[in-house]
Order: sequence, then C-alpha cells, then structure tokens
Amino acid sequence: MTIPIHRTILRRAPRSLCEKGQIRCRGFSAGTFQDFDVVIVGGGPAGLALASGLGSNKLVRESVKVALVEAGDLSRIRDWTLSRPTYSNRVSSITNASRVFLEGIGAWAHIDQSRTSPVREMQVWDGLSDARIVFDATDLPSTSDSNPESSEMARLTENLNLQRALLRQLDSVGGSLELLQKVKVESIQREDKEGGHGWPLVRLSDGSTLRARLLVGADGFNSPVRTFAGIASYGWSYDTQAVVATLNHPPRGAFQGPNHTAYQRFLPTGPIAFLPLSPTVSSLVWSTKPPLAAALCNSDPAVLANLINVAFRLPEVSVRYLHKLILDAHDSGRSISSEDLCNEIAFRERSHQISEYSAYASLSSSLSSGVPPSDAMLVPPLVTSIQSGSIASFPLRYNHAETYFGEGAGSRTVLIGDAAHTIHPLAGQGLNLGLGDVECLVRCIAQSISCGGDIGSYTALRPYAAERYFANHKVMSAIDKLHKIYSSTLDPIVWARSVGLEVINELDAVKAALMMDAGAGSPQRSGWDLLAGSIEGIARGVGSARILGQGVGGIVNNGISELARKLGGRFLG
Repeated sequence: MTIPIHRTILRRAPRSLCEKGQIRCRGFSAGTFQDFDVVIVGGGPAGLALASGLGSNKLVRESVKVALVEAGDLSRIRDWTLSRPTYSNRVSSITNASRVFLEGIGAWAHIDQSRTSPVREMQVWDGLSDARIVFDATDLPSTSDSNPESSEMARLTENLNLQRALLRQLDSVGGSLELLQKVKVESIQREDKEGGHGWPLVRLSDGSTLRARLLVGADGFNSPVRTFAGIASYGWSYDTQAVVATLNHPPRGAFQGPNHTAYQRFLPTGPIAFLPLSPTVSSLVWSTKPPLAAALCNSDPAVLANLINVAFRLPEVSVRYLHKLILDAHDSGRSISSEDLCNEIAFRERSHQISEYSAYASLSSSLSSGVPPSDAMLVPPLVTSIQSGSIASFPLRYNHAETYFGEGAGSRTVLIGDAAHTIHPLAGQGLNLGLGDVECLVRCIAQSISCGGDIGSYTALRPYAAERYFANHKVMSAIDKLHKIYSSTLDPIVWARSVGLEVINELDAVKAALMMDAGAGSPQRSGWDLLAGSIEGIARGVGSARILGQGVGGIVNNGISELARKLGGRFLG
C-alpha cells in the first residue's frame, strides 16, 4: 500500500495530484515556522537519495522528522515517461558500488531496467598516438567464476530514470518526511538565540519558515546553504564545454557483441565519449573548446553526426582540419552542408588510405551486415541520426568546498553532491561521488541517533567530513590531472603517456584493480588517483630527463613498475 508522505503548498499543488493522494497538501501560516530534524535543500539525485536513505533506515525513520525543499516540479519527474527508442540526453554511469547502495535503500527496485544498459567493456585511447587501454568486466575477480555475460563495470541510465525511482521509493516508505516542491529558498538566517546556538531558519518563497536541527545543502554548484554556512570553495572553470546528445545507430551485426562497450577518445581539445543505452541508441558526451561547442550545437544535426563519426576514426590532423571548417563557417555566419562535409571526409579517408571496408571508414553503410571487419569493435557504431531536441551544451568546472560542514555562525549545516564538489565528466564519477556522500551521511546520522547524540553537532558531522573529503579529493585531483595530461600536445608528454597506457594495458591484474578501485567491484576509488599520479609522474620525469639530456626508458619503467606495485600488489595480496 502506498503511504502518502509528501506535502506541498495547497495553492501550488495540482488538484489532480491532491485527489490521487500522491501529495499531502498542507500550508503554512505566514509568520510561523515548523521544526524539522533534517531540512534538505535540493531535489536532485543527491537530495532525493539522502531522503530515501534516511527513510529506509528504521531507526532514523522513526526518530527524525525530515523536509526536502525543491524549487522545481517533482511531480513531473514522478510521472516522467518516454517511449523507446527516445531517450533523455542527460545520462549517468552508476558504478557497482553505487548500485549496491541504491539496492540497499530500496530505490534500485523502482528503476526501469529496460532504460538501462550495462557497461561490460571500456575502450579508451589517445587521439594523437592511438595508444589504447581496454577494461573488461570479465577480468574482475568477483565475476571470474560466474557467467561472463552477467558481469558489468557500471550501468548507464538517464538521470530522470534514477530521480523517478527515488521518488517512487519515497512513496513506498513511512516516516516523518515532508516534500515541499515548487517553492524557492528566499533566505537562510541564524535563529536569534542567546549564546549564538540557534538553529538555521530557512525562509521559503511562499512565506513559510523551516527551523532545522541539521540543514543539508544538496543545492548544486551555486549553493545557498554553502553561502549561509560561510564555507569557501576553490576551483576554476575549464576552457571547455560539454556537448551532449542522444545518438541513433544500427545494431551490432550478428558476428559482433552487443552494444555494451563504452568508447572514449582523448583529443587535444578534450575527450569524446560514446555511451551505450540500447542496441540502437547511445549517448554522447563531448568535451571541447567553447567556440567549437557552439559551432557543433548550431550545425545541422546531420553535420554533427558526421563529425562524431570522424572524431572516433580519422587521424587527429584531419579531425582538426574538419573542426576548422566548421568554426570558419560558424564565425562567418554561414553553415556547411552535410554533402560538402561528406565530400571532404571522403577525400581525407582516401588520403589516409582508409579502406571503405574498414570500421574506420566513417561514411560506409555496409558494416552492419555480413561478416564484420577485424577492427569492428575498436570503434563505436556509425551514428546515423541524432534524436530531435537532444543536443545541448553546458560549461565544465572544477570546484571543491574547503570543508563539508559549517562551524560557528554556520554550524548545523552540511554539504553533499555538487554543493560540495563538481568535477570534469571525463570519468563519469560526479554522481557516484554524490551517492558516496549520501551513504556516509546516512550512516553518521544513524550512528549519532543510536548513541543519543545531536545529529547537527560537530561530533556527529566530523566523521562524515573526515571520510568523504579525502576520498573525493583523490578522485577529483586525479581526474583533473588526466584532463591536463591529455590536453598536452608536447611530444615528450604524448610519448610518455602513450607508453604508460600501452604497458598498463598488458597488466591484467593492474587493470582489474583499477576497475575495482573505480567502483566496479568495491566502494573504494583510489585507483583513479594512482593511475593519474603514475602517468603524471612519468610525464614529469620524461620532461626533466629531456632537459637534463638523460634517457627516458628507465623513467618509464620505474613509473610503470611503481603503479604495478601499488595496484597489482594490493590486488593480489
């Protein structure tokens, strides 16, 4: 039986929802406030996961009164539906570690599995040297004795599918949870109380006020909660924009594997990723320079489809030339036609002696039938069209709060998800870091309650910050290093990173440990830090050796040996 636990402001709640009993409709009187043990600001994946996590814990559910505040209309997400093969353009990779957490709180059971896709293999390569590393889920020790087809490193799904599942999970649990949707946070102030120990007062756009024992900021990069707590953050904007789109393509041929491989190529302008969603649909995440991102988004979708195909196939020199054609046309206020672009691509394929029967022929249409070429699985399927309205772009940044909880005048506040940290999407770890925050915070709140403690106190929140800050910082710094290393076109750096990648690709134990540390087999994620640190060390050593006129072979060998010792030794031991 569904228990109606949500509440919104009566004048804002759709009448149909009130009649259905999905939302408990109540209002606040102006000038009054209500007390809550936990007030969560933000109804994105992190905020909804925290509310679900608190509701799934029996001790917390029976002891804590929770309110979640969201400016948007969550009822639209609860009722969201798309008929296949149409997919949303915002997709996340959910690691096995994150999936275990979602299963534990009961949310995974509400995921529409038909709108998810396993990632059983990842192919990542250098756009300049073509050095490649392949991760295969069958190499994970936990699946080595089981059915290889059931093993996976992660599962891809639309963000809306996850948010809808979390909302449905909230519908299925009892407890003192109130959902306030379509109301904005107008201001947050400290309660005027003797000794300065008052609780945060959250004033909403409908005139109501919430008093929070613990105020949780799940409110994104421009977090009002973080501002109220006086928590500084550091970071920078990358000189890149992410272009996302939903791609249509033919299914893999009868002699090929299913569309369960994620592809990523590191171009000097940024990485381009091809993420499988179904046999005939995949998602694009292309990080590139802002002028090129604007030109791509304003191009004819057929032109963009061709550019996506060549970005995974042509040598970088030709990719760069085609990008210049698009940029010049965009800057002059005109557009290049798909026919003209295809003629230029055909010329360049002939110049590079790419056979029309090769998987690297981006204009061939004969690869989906018959016996595929030997290199068919080295590149993604050819994009035939882009789903209407799915092309979008947004800026990328690195940002990390100096601490995850407030003290002094900002006490009784804590940050999770993007309010605490934002990272480059090249490794798909942003959502997973946020879910890691949620899992830890739920555990700390439950521990505080079991000991009779104050969930908003320094004592209760300190373990959360101590555990999550360092774990997140390692992943964030590692991904930032990888971004910077692969943005370089200097010959010594390209050579060093390529040799390092190719050697690591031959070390199955090291790759398995990397996958496990990245969340494919365990909740630890330090493998990203070790990989980036080792490649960076090799590159730095090569640069120093060239300056000093020394050899570089020993530096590369030492760097790879150190990575193998750290990862492989721990994995095997």
